[in-house]
Amino acid sequence: MIPVPATPFVAPGHVPLAVATRGGGVESIHWGSVAVVDRAGRVLHAAGEPGAVVFTRSALKPLQALPFVRDGGPARFGYERAQVALLCASHSGEARHVEAVRDMLARAGNRAEDLQCGTHAPGHYEVSGVVPPPPPYSPLAHNCSGKHAGMLACCALHGWRTGDYLDPGHPLQREIRAAVATFSGVAEGDLASGIDGCSAPNYALPLAALARAYARLAVADARDPDFGAAPALLREAMVACPEMVSGAGRSDALLMAAGRGDWVAKIGAEGVQAIGIASLGLGIAIKVADGARRALLPVAIAVLDRLGLVDAARRDALAPLARPDVVNYRGIITGTIEPVVELRPG
Repeated sequence: MIPVPATPFVAPGHVPLAVATRGGGVESIHWGSVAVVDRAGRVLHAAGEPGAVVFTRSALKPLQALPFVRDGGPARFGYERAQVALLCASHSGEARHVEAVRDMLARAGNRAEDLQCGTHAPGHYEVSGVVPPPPPYSPLAHNCSGKHAGMLACCALHGWRTGDYLDPGHPLQREIRAAVATFSGVAEGDLASGIDGCSAPNYALPLAALARAYARLAVADARDPDFGAAPALLREAMVACPEMVSGAGRSDALLMAAGRGDWVAKIGAEGVQAIGIASLGLGIAIKVADGARRALLPVAIAVLDRLGLVDAARRDALAPLARPDVVNYRGIITGTIEPVVELRPG
């Protein structure tokens, strides 16, 4: 088991990971930490504090899907691979996402009205730079609706009640909590809990434990000792259908496309990114301490580069994302986001 500090959330030893420039100088600094571990949980490289305990947010979604997939849910309800990817998604609410989630619900005897994730403007408007229409919005377009559809389907699979499926004491959430502990290597009693933006329980883990989970996800096969084929099925779906995990032009889709089957990636709110590297059996977990999304992708690409994973083709594909411009309201470039992360041996 990976030890958890007795007092989580005390400010850890974060270091500068990225800076925002203006006029040739540094205007802002984004601090944080990085852990690079193997599937046994050994920290091989780090920046800042790899033991920093952070809420995993949506990076937890593949782990939350494990009980449903382990118990044969996707096969029972005839889910396609793209719908398995949606179990792990923070999607953009594109038409393909909405219709796939609607079908997931129907196949398990559920309805959109059963979703308890809330509503927000579909994310594809932000990606395309279009002002969204006024509310109301459908819960089907919520970025977490695939996860919630899977949770409801898991309830249908086992005959569990659905009205309180997000309650931490519900059988579904107890199964998920146990799966998170087992897959990350953190004792269940050490899992600090909170409520996510979609109202589901969420857990805080040491960065090294989150990275270990993604190393395990990246190399999983049908013989996982705890979850059988489930981790491999989830990873394969995510890698095969990256735009179902996020959406056109979104960071996880871009990272997994650049990884060409070797990288499985999942972002989380408030500056969290997890990546598993199949070829090396490694997991990477990043936390930008101030939660700034603008720093996350440049730092992630820099870490991949420091590990020797960014070849010429990947460098070209990721170049616009590695050092994005800071642009003002007239479209004038005023600076850049520059990664400054330096990895040390673990």
